[in-house]
Amino acid sequence: MTRTRKPVGRIAFVGAGPGDPGLLTRRAHDALVDADQVVYDRGVPESLLDVVRAEAKTDTQFTPAEGVPGDVAKVLISAARSGQNAVHLVTGDPFGHDSVVKEVQAVARTAAHFEVVPGVGQAEGVATYAGVPLPGVRTAADVEDVSTLDFEALAAAVHRGSLALSVDAGDLAAIRDGLLAAGVDGGTDVGVTGDGTGETQYTTTSTVDSFVAAALGFTGRVVLTVGDGVGQRDKLSWWENRPLYGWKVLVPRTKEQAGVMSARLRAYGAIPCEVPTIAVEPPRTPAQMERAIKGLVDGRYAWVIFTSVNAVRAVWEKFAEHGLDARHFGGVKIACIGDATADAVRAFGIQPELIPSGEQSSEGLLAEFSPHDEVLDPVGRVLLPRADIATETLAAGLTERGWEVDDVTAYRTVRAAPPPAEIRDAIKSGGFDAVLFTSSSTVRNLVGIAGKPHARTVVAVIGPKTAETATEFGLRVDVQPPNASVPELVEALAGYAVELREKLAVMPAKQRRGSKVQGPTALRFR
Repeated sequence: MTRTRKPVGRIAFVGAGPGDPGLLTRRAHDALVDADQVVYDRGVPESLLDVVRAEAKTDTQFTPAEGVPGDVAKVLISAARSGQNAVHLVTGDPFGHDSVVKEVQAVARTAAHFEVVPGVGQAEGVATYAGVPLPGVRTAADVEDVSTLDFEALAAAVHRGSLALSVDAGDLAAIRDGLLAAGVDGGTDVGVTGDGTGETQYTTTSTVDSFVAAALGFTGRVVLTVGDGVGQRDKLSWWENRPLYGWKVLVPRTKEQAGVMSARLRAYGAIPCEVPTIAVEPPRTPAQMERAIKGLVDGRYAWVIFTSVNAVRAVWEKFAEHGLDARHFGGVKIACIGDATADAVRAFGIQPELIPSGEQSSEGLLAEFSPHDEVLDPVGRVLLPRADIATETLAAGLTERGWEVDDVTAYRTVRAAPPPAEIRDAIKSGGFDAVLFTSSSTVRNLVGIAGKPHARTVVAVIGPKTAETATEFGLRVDVQPPNASVPELVEALAGYAVELREKLAVMPAKQRRGSKVQGPTALRFR
């Protein structure tokens, strides 16, 4: 009789780096996505955990290390013996923690398969994000117990090059005293960075004599940088100097639609807050769409014109219901009102024939859409699947050009539920530095469910129609890109922020305080 061996799981000690989810290595990502159980340390930021949870298996267990009964190593070994893949996720690098080194030693004494996945050290990583190079002979360490520090060795590191330490904010005074006692000059440059690599990272610079007072208000883990590199922050600081750094930006779109915009905003340093203003629902009567899908397959249409990502999604959902795929679009040409809609079409394996090269709007599409020619276009009908509240501009313009138009309701847009009270209060009281409107309906619906943004909030709109609606509601339009697209809208807001900062930089202090210039940059200069 052959006995089947029970599968044995793997154990991984994974370094999360200094906090920015983008600094997870590919090996760390793979280990986390494949894990059945993840034990994470208190210092791992929630934003990084959110990214991991979104990509992990649906049944993966996430447990804080403080909530693990007994020794973490025993929990990992037990999970592996039961056939599970277990991960201990720690800040920085696993071997930067004495406790984790002991866990690895404990696991190594068993027959369990394990690996240690390096992470960017917290001290070195945050120093780079703060714009502080660590030239020459350098020392970088993630300190768990200040009493174990060799201050003579640290002083020697400062004299020869640079020093970076990740420590608890409450230990800064002890470190100052230790450095001074070891002979470090009190006038040596020091930087203290809180929330390293996070959305609210902040660095204060001073000297060994004064850095404790300068860092009052810092809590949790901070990174202390000492030496000549601190003086180069003015030229090398990049994370905190991004155009929209620290701006709280309201994005009135659903999570599915806001992904690209929020990612671009984060790249510029902003903190996006997504507030759905509409919900998308199927049409009340599906008969129109059923006939349209049949007409597509039967060759009834010469063109399909998509005016939104939602329209693309609605058509493909109907295709899926009937077991159809991209092959059934053979012979039908596709036009898209803008790049985002075109990308949605390409995601289904089809290349659109027409995207406006100029203004990405109904008018821009009509300007490039050829009139119907009975010889060149034996089929003279166009399918226009849209929202129930869409304007008639496009359909009327196509009819004027000799085309027959089937204007079909592909989906309905209904007003979303109001956001939580704290977000409504922030909108009306100026808690958001900017708001980005991508359509007239987002203006109308946001005002309807949450109220009008405060006068100090920068208003950015995607195009002229949206600008008209914003003005009708009494909003001051500050930013409008030359072309109506999400990337250019975010780019225009970033450019506005840079101009604002430059204007304020040359203003006398008294004039700054009295200035009517709006936005968070103005507030920082006051």
